[in-house]
Amino acid sequence: MGLVGRDRLRRARLGALLGVGGLALAACAQAGAASAARPVRGPSPSATTPVTPAVTPTSGPGATPAATPVPTPSASIGKGEGTLRVLTFQGYVEYGGTSSRVNWLAPFERETGCVVKLDQVRTSEEMATRFAAGAYDAVSPAPDLAGLLVEQGKVAPLDTALVEDYRRIPKRLRELPGLREDGRVYGIPYLWGVNQVVYEGDRPEGPSALYGASPAAIRNSPLSIADAALAVGATRPELETDDPFQLTSAQLDAAVKLVAENDGPDRVYWDGALDLVRALSTGPVRIAQALPYHLDLFRRADRPVKALKGVPTTGWVDSWMLAARPASPNCAYRWLNWVSSAPAQRPAAAWTGLAPANPEACGGNARRMCEVYRVGDGRGLRDVFFATRPTRDCGGRGGECADYTDWAERWKQLVK
Repeated sequence: MGLVGRDRLRRARLGALLGVGGLALAACAQAGAASAARPVRGPSPSATTPVTPAVTPTSGPGATPAATPVPTPSASIGKGEGTLRVLTFQGYVEYGGTSSRVNWLAPFERETGCVVKLDQVRTSEEMATRFAAGAYDAVSPAPDLAGLLVEQGKVAPLDTALVEDYRRIPKRLRELPGLREDGRVYGIPYLWGVNQVVYEGDRPEGPSALYGASPAAIRNSPLSIADAALAVGATRPELETDDPFQLTSAQLDAAVKLVAENDGPDRVYWDGALDLVRALSTGPVRIAQALPYHLDLFRRADRPVKALKGVPTTGWVDSWMLAARPASPNCAYRWLNWVSSAPAQRPAAAWTGLAPANPEACGGNARRMCEVYRVGDGRGLRDVFFATRPTRDCGGRGGECADYTDWAERWKQLVK
């Protein structure tokens, strides 16, 4: 069965679990949201990895792209090259293949004349492999892979003056450390999500209850260790856990210990929305790590599931990046313009169940997602620790932290 066939089957099963009231939102693709925070287990950064100079777009027909480590601002984007190779997560760019009514790729091709060659993947691991092997112009990595691509010089710094809606994106998202380095911008925010503790029944005593004796459902990602680090930090201030994504060895040990203490056969480590919904609907699980999208699904199905409020949460931002040596830099910049605009982010948010980075997209069929993520009033961005790739130098702040390979190995040992 093909990817689209499997997606349709999952949606049908999800609708059956939720009941008729939840079927409408179940039609949204879960693959994008589930894949967004999945880890990359590609090669570690190497001192011998070549850093490829960035390529800026031509400023007009016949001009020659300049190779420079810092992009020179251009007055305009030059003539499109005709084709564009794009690598993204399943569901992040729709072309009408799943539903004829869901297509935000065709308008871009009509307006720009750039024909998109689209490759889609389900996980960060698969994206890392594809990007290393293929000649892509633009890619939309999750934060764990984005940080690696920047460090390895596989993506180019961007001339944001050429991206018309860049300044419409909230500063909080634009200036995330994972999208910038040495004052240069590498990523255009596209979609974002947050992890919540949701429960059914009595209110839990803080986020650490997710790791208590009761059966729980936890996202299957090494970055879920960050949520445990926040829970530990709330009760052990001496650990000084200021950034849950940059942990010392002692902080990492404490977070993993919390997750492991009550691990057992009734715990669910979920990869997709169907796993989570099944756990809360048919199993003993009554507390889980979930997205606002999932909570909304349950509420529409008249299930009494609530979110734990008043506690810090983690989240992530998926962005669009330009390959270090794109074959079609002008089409690539036209693409960055398109995917940062409201007409593109509006259907993307509605389809994936994530929040658009551009608040101007909060209308039409994206209105509900903007409401559940509280995009309009900006409250959805407060108290959120957005994911960055764990690094040995503690995110450039100095000191000695556990890097992503340490996190991935500890998670692998935990989730067997």
